[in-house]
Amino acid sequence: MGSCNIPLWLPLVLILVTINSPCTQAVWRNANKMKTADFLTPKIVLGPGSVANRFFYNVDFPKGHIALKDFNAELVDEQGNPVPLYETYLHHWSVIKYNARIGAGEISELVDNLSLNSSDYISRRNDGICQDGVHGHFFGAGSETRKTETRLPDLYGIELGNPADLPSGFEEKWLINVHAIDTRGVVDKLGCTECRCDLYNVTKDKFGRPLSADYNGGLLCCYEGTQCRLKQGFQGIKRNVYLKYTVKWVDMDTSILPVRIYVFDITDQWKRTSNSTGINSEHDCKVEYEIEPCNATGWAHEGCIDTKRVSLDMTFSGYMLSGFGHQHAGGTGSALYREDGRVMCSLKPIYGQGQEVGNEAGYIVGISSCYLEPGTMKISKGETLVLESNYSSIRRHTGVMGLFSIFVADELPKPMSAVDIVAQVSF
Repeated sequence: MGSCNIPLWLPLVLILVTINSPCTQAVWRNANKMKTADFLTPKIVLGPGSVANRFFYNVDFPKGHIALKDFNAELVDEQGNPVPLYETYLHHWSVIKYNARIGAGEISELVDNLSLNSSDYISRRNDGICQDGVHGHFFGAGSETRKTETRLPDLYGIELGNPADLPSGFEEKWLINVHAIDTRGVVDKLGCTECRCDLYNVTKDKFGRPLSADYNGGLLCCYEGTQCRLKQGFQGIKRNVYLKYTVKWVDMDTSILPVRIYVFDITDQWKRTSNSTGINSEHDCKVEYEIEPCNATGWAHEGCIDTKRVSLDMTFSGYMLSGFGHQHAGGTGSALYREDGRVMCSLKPIYGQGQEVGNEAGYIVGISSCYLEPGTMKISKGETLVLESNYSSIRRHTGVMGLFSIFVADELPKPMSAVDIVAQVSF
């Protein structure tokens, strides 16, 4: 596609421009200048084998009535250098919106977002579809964060900071959850990142409740303050790491079409219910699950793939713009289908092949995203979609996830009049 240079002496040529042309896109970008800012969370102190699962409240975030365009993050050290996954594994990060009463006190970093709802704090989740307190984030990722595309296309944005949406006496704030595992010197890096309970010597969850005998690993065994087993005699120092997050946004105006976020979970054990208002869904997203090995010998072969599927009734309608996912090591891909089997969006993990940051061998360092031409993928309320998550089952995997997020818009771009186009050109 060629460049679009609009001559200063020929503005009337813009009468011929339509909303779908590259020139109009250039005009939109000129009128809605992209802003970018980098921020750091407070420091996270990690020693070899240690785990941090922190909730940072009231983090730095763009202010005002804006349209969020993208959000990316990675772990860095004191000097700002990216930290490789084989030293500190980024299990996940997520960014969550909440409202705080003006003048309310600060919240401890060890309080999770499930405790937010009170007279002074109100959690503001995405549009669903899991139960309250589960997958309410606006953006989130794990080891794949550096090479996963999540940007929103021109003309679309996630509307934030609208004063009309705030309860009286409250202000909009943000929290970031960071779950990181330091694997320097551990006996089994993959086992530690999969939170195997035997490697953490954990038999109770963070609340002191005994774990079930068949729970082999997952989030209940690698909570804040737990320790994965180190090689005998290994000595290492503590160090400070930070989540560096990059936010991109534009000022909100009538040219931007609002987008909603939906997060689907392969572990959703939902059921259909009926009441006076019609058909409803009660969702029960379990967040994680376990992959059993395909045979007792452990010998690798191409047919060892665990496929999990769940059918989900859509509680909304709109136009799907894009999709992106989250899987752990061993993941081989995920997809979203129509009920008749037509593929809507298919995602594949990118595995590292080397030692450099962003290409760490054996780790998922990215997941492909799908971007759809606006208007080509309509979702109807009441429609049933099928989510699929695939993992290698050559060996057991504990605490794996299969999340699939989509951006949905209610409206499509409307053709701009010549007057509107000329008005948006900066001379």
